[in-house]
Amino acid sequence: MSKHMFVAVLAGIMSSAVVTLAQQPVPAIKNVPIQPTSATDGKQMYTTYCAVCHGADGKGAGPAAKAMKVTPANLTQLNKKNGGAFPSNHVATVLQFGIENPAHGSAQMPIWGDLLRSLSANSQDPAPLVHQRINNLTDYLKQIQQ
Repeated sequence: MSKHMFVAVLAGIMSSAVVTLAQQPVPAIKNVPIQPTSATDGKQMYTTYCAVCHGADGKGAGPAAKAMKVTPANLTQLNKKNGGAFPSNHVATVLQFGIENPAHGSAQMPIWGDLLRSLSANSQDPAPLVHQRINNLTDYLKQIQQ
């Protein structure tokens, strides 16, 4: 096969591959209303609110992860990434206020403090319940460390 013929065949194959990839459906994340959970059950909150992105095992491979620009964090490695100490304050802050620095995670992550506050909209002071939820969710994340 001549060099020109080889280049033409290769270009045709590459063009076909690009067209095929471009036709693949792009997964989309569907926003749904927040579901009520027990404020005392960190595992239930994790399963309901976090597993869709971070995965049931916390390793970052939930069903919505494919649709995200940045792979969700592996939440089982937080101790390891922080010199063997679980970063409770950082985790609670991220849950409460979101991520201000995209280098430390995806800005696609919801601001759970606002969403959790909406579960207690009828309460005169939802802050204690939001605080309890965030503490229990943080404690659950501490339990799943590897």
